[in-house]
Amino acid sequence: MPLLVVLVVAVVVVVLVMRAAAGPGASGGGSRVPRPIRRPRPQRPARPIAPDDDPDFLRELDRRTRRDDGSPA
Repeated sequence: MPLLVVLVVAVVVVVLVMRAAAGPGASGGGSRVPRPIRRPRPQRPARPIAPDDDPDFLRELDRRTRRDDGSPA
């Protein structure tokens, strides 16, 4: 029973903190201030994630293998 009371109090506290963090005017009324529009971040160029997907890495690995052996692997 005490655990249930603590749980209910914790939920009430979380709800109150969330409402306080939302700021004034955010409690269901139709007079909400519109959020400023964020510009999307520029996308980074797509890069291979793993070395075995990177053509430059594979080319360099092949070059090193040929240089070490003198013949292809």
